[in-house]
Amino acid sequence: MTRRDAPGAAVSSLVADCTDTLAVPCPMQSKSNYTGLAGYRHDSLPATGVLLVNLGTPEAPTARAVRPYLAEFLGDPRVIEIPRWIWKLILHGVILRIRPRRSAEAYARIWTDKGSPLRVFSEAVASGMQSELSQRRSGPIRVALAMRYGRPSVLQSVAQLQREGVRRLLVLPMYPQYSATSTGAVLDAVADAIKELRWPPELRIINDYHDDTGYLDALAASVRSHWNKHGRGDRLLLSFHGIPERYVRNGDPYFCQCQATARLLRERLELGPEDVTVSFQSRVGRERWLHPYTDETVRELGRSGIGVLDVISPGFAVDCLETLEEVAMQNRDFFLEAGGRELRYIPALNDDAQHVQALTDLVLRHTQGWPECAPDYDGEAAARRLTAAHERAGKLGAHD
Repeated sequence: MTRRDAPGAAVSSLVADCTDTLAVPCPMQSKSNYTGLAGYRHDSLPATGVLLVNLGTPEAPTARAVRPYLAEFLGDPRVIEIPRWIWKLILHGVILRIRPRRSAEAYARIWTDKGSPLRVFSEAVASGMQSELSQRRSGPIRVALAMRYGRPSVLQSVAQLQREGVRRLLVLPMYPQYSATSTGAVLDAVADAIKELRWPPELRIINDYHDDTGYLDALAASVRSHWNKHGRGDRLLLSFHGIPERYVRNGDPYFCQCQATARLLRERLELGPEDVTVSFQSRVGRERWLHPYTDETVRELGRSGIGVLDVISPGFAVDCLETLEEVAMQNRDFFLEAGGRELRYIPALNDDAQHVQALTDLVLRHTQGWPECAPDYDGEAAARRLTAAHERAGKLGAHD
């Protein structure tokens, strides 16, 4: 080996033409444990990816479609923290034999011509964010949506972003308040997806945004808009999704973050503690969950003389089964049966322009330092630098 043949020239030759060099099969070759992109181009501009992740939804409002979705969701140990063997017996022996039909009937009540509201609104948020980012930044930024349970999965969406040249990835779970049952489950899925990749991207994750100014301003604006159109009700109820109290005792910050969101929203609306009630919905099983329960609360308010009850669910970024069917339908009936006159559900922020802008602001704050997200990003200059480097590598390789 001559001096010119060794280290630098050999490396330069490899950089200049990776595809040809790696085309020779290895006699020890076997199926890889990792996925990647063959024929990587050194003159391609890297991109930043933003992955929005929501809970998920069945593909159709039928028991057949709901069953695998529930099996994946309720089978996650992040969601149900009891010994696996006990829970599997309960889940497969009882719940999945009964609940899919009931859940399918509930989904059918809210299903739209476009499909599941959660999917439709989540896609609209992702599309709106892509448009907003394109207007505010010139760098290559790709926005994708994934479902923690169902399709598109986190693994599928991460793989798609990799194919689009994403080398830096920000994950935004669509849960304002952190809980191990929601955001924690998303982190698990992202970790599993990253483990599949031969060359994982640089990774950042937004844990929560329960006290984010933009999010709170958007919530307050939605309440004010509702009051401007319909008048102010006798009481404002903030209904958050519940979790077992045991999880909070074991260190989950969810309850405290819900209370913080409620307090900050109340202050923005200039309401007193007596004007706002906080409750928790969607409990499952016999274990004690966060109190007070929404269904019991609306009954109590109805019996106490509250005539018009306004309800908003600040823990849901977009409307879904739990807001449209459980709150706006089931709990409305409970309230009316208890003596209330009208329960008015204030929709989730969904793809409202102020909501999309708030989430985009959040993304840009968390991607500071990444070239593609900089206000002064110069794509032409970046492309020229890559082309020049590629040409230099080619010239070095030509000397071999």
